[in-house]
Amino acid sequence: MEHILEACKAIQEATNNFKPEVGIILGTGLGGFVDSIDVEYRLEYKDIPNMPVSTVEGHKGCLIFGTVGGKKVVAMQGRFHYYEGYTMKQVTFPVRVMALLGIRCLFVSNAAGGINTSFCVGDLMIITDHINLLPNPLIGPNMAEFGPRFPDMHDCYSHAIRNKATAIAEREHIKLQYGVYVGTTGPTFETQAEYRYFKAIGGDAVGMSTVPEVIVARHMSVPCFGVSVITNCGLSDEKGDHEDVQLQGKKAGERMSRLFTELIREL
Repeated sequence: MEHILEACKAIQEATNNFKPEVGIILGTGLGGFVDSIDVEYRLEYKDIPNMPVSTVEGHKGCLIFGTVGGKKVVAMQGRFHYYEGYTMKQVTFPVRVMALLGIRCLFVSNAAGGINTSFCVGDLMIITDHINLLPNPLIGPNMAEFGPRFPDMHDCYSHAIRNKATAIAEREHIKLQYGVYVGTTGPTFETQAEYRYFKAIGGDAVGMSTVPEVIVARHMSVPCFGVSVITNCGLSDEKGDHEDVQLQGKKAGERMSRLFTELIREL
């Protein structure tokens, strides 16, 4: 708690007590959404007390403060992953900080491998639920200041926000898919046997992030909305490649930016 409060204090001092309404976490190749923000403040992670730093290509490592659609937002241009060697508390540290800064909902995005064979590379998948195959970030002493020991995970991806996103996508002619996201540790891309397993247990897409942040947000009763960009089709014969993941993320970024912008405007 001391570390979280210290980070919050430093951010408030550096941003003249900027109070964001929406928190946004941008995944691999999706940092271009920052171009949609009327930026007021930009803080590098290394300049924020106790904040980890991004070590993965495609994650710039900045906290961006500004407005989108008339709403105040804070966006993470680059996130942290368990596979980088961080603890789960470090991975989810920014979510705690954003909640204390005042966010009322959290938008998360990621690049993901398609499990559902009806998906195509470049599709946007609205996350309807998740399957967690990572260590749970709430293991350990409960931080009662934030939430209960046993938080409920029903509607962990807000049904109400998803409905708004669907209406916007129809209006803006943005094709959407819907499905369950499987969160794994990485950093290896999945084997064919693993893809078949994930399909058998109900997954539609798989990636190495997002789930810990959503669990922590829901622990604090912050509504969440998630989008996966399908960057490869896992049950095909193509090989996983991080450069291609970034490329496909950037290609889909314009559609995701439009969806996020309109959705934030209507919240």
